[in-house]
Amino acid sequence: MKTLTRQEELILLAVFQLKDNAYLVTIREYLMGVMDKNLSIGAVYVPLNRLKKLGYLNTRIGAPNAKRGPNEIQFYDLSYFGVQALQEIQRLNAILWDGFTDYAVIQN
Repeated sequence: MKTLTRQEELILLAVFQLKDNAYLVTIREYLMGVMDKNLSIGAVYVPLNRLKKLGYLNTRIGAPNAKRGPNEIQFYDLSYFGVQALQEIQRLNAILWDGFTDYAVIQN
């Protein structure tokens, strides 16, 4: 399994959190809100497309509507491999962060 970048991890987690409403604009808006940082469309689109090509994301086409406009839209869902990748990151983070809370308390 490919090691994901932090940006790829955040995008996969945003797709998970947004459920059936995960498309480029909502993913970008969600991440900007969580990170309190402005992100260009390209900063989300490029890794999103890469994750799709790697098989971590599935896509489906949504019909146009009044809110999104007249164009079809591509929605994203985690694939089996995307879930596996996030579970591996979660496992590694649990190991690497173990004991940090105690350390931080000692340092203050």
